[in-house]
Amino acid sequence: MSKRAVLEVIALDVEDAVAAQAGGADRLELVTDMSADGLTPSPRTVAAIRGAVDLSLRVMLRLSDGFAAGDVGRLVGVAGEMRAAGAEEFVLGFLHADGAVDLDAVERVVGALDGCRWTFHRAIDRAADRDALRKQLDGLPGLDTYLTAGAADGVDAGLPTLVREAGLRGEPGYEQQLLVGGGLRLDHVPALREAGIDAFHIGGAARPEGWGGPVSAEAVARWRQVLDG
Repeated sequence: MSKRAVLEVIALDVEDAVAAQAGGADRLELVTDMSADGLTPSPRTVAAIRGAVDLSLRVMLRLSDGFAAGDVGRLVGVAGEMRAAGAEEFVLGFLHADGAVDLDAVERVVGALDGCRWTFHRAIDRAADRDALRKQLDGLPGLDTYLTAGAADGVDAGLPTLVREAGLRGEPGYEQQLLVGGGLRLDHVPALREAGIDAFHIGGAARPEGWGGPVSAEAVARWRQVLDG
């Protein structure tokens, strides 16, 4: 029997977090401003959610739309503020304009995390060379996950890439868990599970009313049921 799949849900506030936990989520990604595809939430929000649920929380470190790092000094400061608010896991990822990984920015921010676990997010789906990015990041402390749809346009387009990368698990640059998200639907799950993928990330799929409405415990429970087979 395959092991239980990880279900990560995007949460914007305490209400989302409580509903996600009630539905069977294993982990939350904490963000704000989904009109910009998810930016860093406030330390107050992080602390409130930390006090409301006992799930693992991954806090986004991203200050503006797009994948440029911007003010890296400010990012380092924000990382420290999040640590002070109780954050122990993070999400980040920065690219240069040519699609190459901004290794200096990543290393500086990771250095402020003091060994905390973190996800390199969907910036990988905009990278000029996915394989090169993985190999450049290989060995950075705390990196244990890549959040990816396999393609910038989402899982429909990226499914072959996801299956291929799942088959490389354990090779240099591919030791990290593959967390699939970005246009992910329930009908994608059988092929992804068959490929050995065991971690799934949902945002809008957990919100029947769209991003203007809250996370639905029932919607999350449906995903939990399907993932558990």
